[in-house]
Amino acid sequence: MRLVRFLVEDQIRYGIVEGDRVRELLRPFFDGLAPMKTTYPLGEVALLAPTRPSKMLCVGLNYRDHAAEMGQPIPDEPVLFMKPTTALAGHRQPIVYPAMAARVDYEAELAVVVGRRCRSVPVEEAQRCILGYTCFNDVTARDLQAKDGQWTRAKGFDTFGVMGPWIETDPGDTGRLAVTSRLNGQVRQQSGTDQLIFDCRYLVSWASRIMTLEAGDVIATGTPAGIGPMQPGDRIEVEVEGIGVLANEVVSEPPKGSAPARVA
Repeated sequence: MRLVRFLVEDQIRYGIVEGDRVRELLRPFFDGLAPMKTTYPLGEVALLAPTRPSKMLCVGLNYRDHAAEMGQPIPDEPVLFMKPTTALAGHRQPIVYPAMAARVDYEAELAVVVGRRCRSVPVEEAQRCILGYTCFNDVTARDLQAKDGQWTRAKGFDTFGVMGPWIETDPGDTGRLAVTSRLNGQVRQQSGTDQLIFDCRYLVSWASRIMTLEAGDVIATGTPAGIGPMQPGDRIEVEVEGIGVLANEVVSEPPKGSAPARVA
């Protein structure tokens, strides 16, 4: 089942994708599914980021091939960092290239969407806390990451937490999904979640031992080898098998004082 958050007549609504249409829900899907009679053509609605999380948790160096690419040892526990909610962007919304950055990279990822409030969840019970999964692009100002020696600025710019196009509740075996990125149609990353060091259920359990997870929170599970730079005018696609394709254009940062991008 594919769950969406979308914009119609400047109003944010929730729905279920049924073929080429979206059936509207009476309330957000975290409060239980309540389908309505109203439907819209999928191609005519603006898809937003499928959740507005209280926090976006991201995991670094969680693919064996990426750790090797970066010349880093395999971590013995997850390397966790956070993106602010102001970094959120959705499918087909622009990724803004900051004026202060000299290199901005794509990072294709599978993300977990938490379905209910939870704390200190055992691994064997973690699946019950997962609503579904989505595609995620952990956009990173690589030069600033190296300069700062930590990741807050490099990964915290507006539009640097891209997710969508929807939440897929059952993508298949999350330990065997292909993860691909394409820059202007050229494949740049091509790996799979069989390369994950810490799997989805472990990450939910581990994160919940540190902080309370709220319904709608997102855990981006890390990126495989093949990360690289983007430029304004580029189109980046993140595809996760069993979920779909998240596509965005890269644009230059607008002049100060101009109108912000539309709601994510």
